[in-house]
Amino acid sequence: MSSLVLPSRPLSLARNVISTPNAYFWSTPIILALAIFLFVSEAPGVIRDYQISQNPLVLENGDVQNGRCTTRKAIFTDCEARLVYNYGGRDYDTEVEVMFVDFHTGDYETGLVISADHPELATMSLGLDMLWNRIITLTVFVILLGGMSLGMIFLGIRIWRVKGQLRRPAMLTPVPVEVTAFDRKRGVLSITYNDKIAADKTGRSAYTRMKNGEEPLIVGEAKGKAIGLAVRHGNTALPVLLDDRLQRVELTDDERAAALASLASQQEGDRNATVLVEEPKKAVSIWKRLQIFFGVLLLILVGVVGFWLWYVTSSTTQFQSPGMDINNLMPAPLNEWGCQQLKKRFGQDRAPFGCVADDYTSWK
Repeated sequence: MSSLVLPSRPLSLARNVISTPNAYFWSTPIILALAIFLFVSEAPGVIRDYQISQNPLVLENGDVQNGRCTTRKAIFTDCEARLVYNYGGRDYDTEVEVMFVDFHTGDYETGLVISADHPELATMSLGLDMLWNRIITLTVFVILLGGMSLGMIFLGIRIWRVKGQLRRPAMLTPVPVEVTAFDRKRGVLSITYNDKIAADKTGRSAYTRMKNGEEPLIVGEAKGKAIGLAVRHGNTALPVLLDDRLQRVELTDDERAAALASLASQQEGDRNATVLVEEPKKAVSIWKRLQIFFGVLLLILVGVVGFWLWYVTSSTTQFQSPGMDINNLMPAPLNEWGCQQLKKRFGQDRAPFGCVADDYTSWK
């Protein structure tokens, strides 16, 4: 692979050779707002139901009004209802909403449960059945969305710092980078590249725009991806992709001409030394792909069945999610057997989702 010979003195780079994708300016606050909204809207309900689960009391005379569940994307389920009840001579009226991940189809059966220690705290029994499901779902999505937005903010700060450092002269070190995406619109070429093939690779991605007929300096190809030539500017965090005329580096005309001539000479030598015999690529057969596909499905199935067996025979609580969900989805004979195993250990307590009778409390 060709290398670039630059003057052995500190050099500066042109302005705006590292860019921030336009999508970052609107997607980052939206994703962060979604994470905050999800936490603010769901966390209080999860905390309330966790408190109730410490000492739950089922109210047979409680009234669940306007109950409604909505499934989105065939996975996410939102259930809401108005709970009206009387306890200790006082009347209570509250609205509750729970969100969880479920593949269930059809109606849900639920009752009214309050905290025996704090009777003003009330929820649907469905909310307690899905409590760990809700905790995991909330945690995963808040961490995913929050982490994504914070990562984008961190990258924006890194780009801002790098752009400030590039105008100060520093020693440049040529490095190869993998070009991962091109996009040309209205005379502007947008390029994404990754620093993962150099000897001192960082694995970081960067984004740049080239205008006025500029093209990236491509020096090779590997695994179907173009290899561009970039430079590390001192100790800056991101390498800078060069253009094929070296206009991005502050060089004199003579220095630029000498560097380009040396590079062209190396590329010509590389072409002359190349053996024009290409080994045919081994295609993956359809049968092999089917084997991989069904192998993955089998591993997932074994994992699900193994988790279900652990839940019905060894779990320390009958209200373990997603164990309840898996047990509820099992064929009737397996579901009945699983409920029998749970009942042997937890028969004196309230039945979990998937094993509950018509009264929402006792074992079926």
